[in-house]
Amino acid sequence: MNTYKLTLLALLAALAVAGRYAFQFIPNVQPVTAIIILTGIFLGPLSSLLLGILTVFLSNMLLGMGIWTIWQIIAWCLIGLAAGAMGMIWKRVPFLFMVLFSVFSGYLYGFIISLTTYQVTGHFWPYYLAGLPFDTAHAIGNAVFTALLYPLLRVLFRKYAKNRFQMKDSQ
Repeated sequence: MNTYKLTLLALLAALAVAGRYAFQFIPNVQPVTAIIILTGIFLGPLSSLLLGILTVFLSNMLLGMGIWTIWQIIAWCLIGLAAGAMGMIWKRVPFLFMVLFSVFSGYLYGFIISLTTYQVTGHFWPYYLAGLPFDTAHAIGNAVFTALLYPLLRVLFRKYAKNRFQMKDSQ
């Protein structure tokens, strides 16, 4: 991993942390999942994995650490790995599929986070079912953020790809 890619990941982590902090007043609506999905599709599974870990630790320094931190890392890293696998399988992932995957990821994230309560109390289903409205807000927010961030991040990722190939040619 070169310095340019690390800088890009740091920029994306800053965007995700700032977005999570800025939207904290709307429960479960944040751009983090959309940024991780788009990073996985365009930069690969390892990049989305690193971004997920960075985002959770940095944003939880502002918003508060707890037992949920580990489950957030697991959830966002699994989502990022799945998005990265999609990007590796398909060279051009259809936009509609990205949006649908982001909606699905909102519910997957909520399911994984609900395991935190099971770990502490031994009760999973009551907590999960009570959280479905929040998971729905997360899923809708993911779709909106994916639609809004896709054009911007696509340009950023294409610029990265162009610079990466120029760097290889000059060596």
